[in-house]
Amino acid sequence: MILIGIALVVLAILGAPLFAIIAAGALIGFAGSDIDLMVVPMEIFRVSEIPVLIAIPLFTFAGYLLGESQAPRRLVRVTNVLLGWMPGGLAVVALFVCALFTAFTGASGVTIIAMGALLYPAIAAAGYREQFNLGLITTSGSLGLLFAPSLPLILYGIIAEQSIDDLFVAGILPGLLMIFLLSLYCIREGGVVRSRLTRHPFDRREIVAALRESMWEIPLPIIVLGGVYSGFFAVSEAAAVTVVYVFIVEVLINRDIPLRRLPGVMRDSMILVGGILIILGVSLASTNYMIDEQVPMRLFEWVTSHISSKLSFLILLNVFLLMLGMMLDIFSALVIVVPLILPIAAGYGIDPIHLGIIFLANMQIGYCTPPVGMNLFIASYRFDKPIVLLYRAALPFLAILLLTVLIITYWPWLSLVLVR
Repeated sequence: MILIGIALVVLAILGAPLFAIIAAGALIGFAGSDIDLMVVPMEIFRVSEIPVLIAIPLFTFAGYLLGESQAPRRLVRVTNVLLGWMPGGLAVVALFVCALFTAFTGASGVTIIAMGALLYPAIAAAGYREQFNLGLITTSGSLGLLFAPSLPLILYGIIAEQSIDDLFVAGILPGLLMIFLLSLYCIREGGVVRSRLTRHPFDRREIVAALRESMWEIPLPIIVLGGVYSGFFAVSEAAAVTVVYVFIVEVLINRDIPLRRLPGVMRDSMILVGGILIILGVSLASTNYMIDEQVPMRLFEWVTSHISSKLSFLILLNVFLLMLGMMLDIFSALVIVVPLILPIAAGYGIDPIHLGIIFLANMQIGYCTPPVGMNLFIASYRFDKPIVLLYRAALPFLAILLLTVLIITYWPWLSLVLVR
């Protein structure tokens, strides 16, 4: 079995599809026991029976529609006229816009590519330093993962069998803390380079014009998030409302997306969904095998024999998750690692909702952590800049985000107060 495990790892490194590696591991494991191999396709079928699962394709399609439309440009205009007058105002605008865009698309790389084309030239023209601009866009791309209707939040709820509504609520304060501390840094930067910054005066007529142009997009977060947080919508119902609303606004009212482009947008969004669902299905089979073989229990016994305190475990968990975020995309990390660390964390008395926020907060920072954070390479390609420059640009923002992760990790109240 050890040789087989090594062979699977080698195949993964060589580029074999992740779902094939996970499925092969589960099939080989079950083949060596008395359990029928039909359990693997049965687990894949069981995914289709999860009621909340329909939210994933619906939210994904809505996010892709928003990305293909002119909604991001209108959103930037609105936030800029509201906040552009203050020192560092445009940088703060970029934080909020990227967080909202990532929350709906669930993909930080998409945010860097789509929003970078809009925000980077605007921030540069306003007079900010290039290194600050690059660090801001690169790290802001993953800020929205803690806000509803983020796909990683939904996926964690499915895997950990936790209330997705509770996870949506739990992510509010930690996510706002990250944006708040980064906003303070942006305001400080604005004060340092104030003499060469271009600031927008507070213009009531421009505000009215911007609000009128975005009059259909502005209610979307209020309708969706207000409905979920108030309990008026279930998550799947909120997803259906979102996709219908976005379709009517962007295709029929604003006409940003011609009908002939809809099939292409659908195809692109469902490619992402298909990848998530097939990995989720085979990972459930793999999780059942690990449970049958008592892998989580053995891992817990090994960890507790070497780590005596909850504090030490949380420190090592943060380090492990940061390294994981550098090497794996967030969806793969969720389906592979969560079933293993969930029982271990429970043994140390860590609430599973709190664990989910810790997990996603670390993963979104891992995306931007040198030397191999995925967002660093995406930004290097997108802006045609040396990767070493991106390393230096991201460090101040990473320091702030690491501080927030420590607060989130060791102060459970922040994640659980609105839930409990």
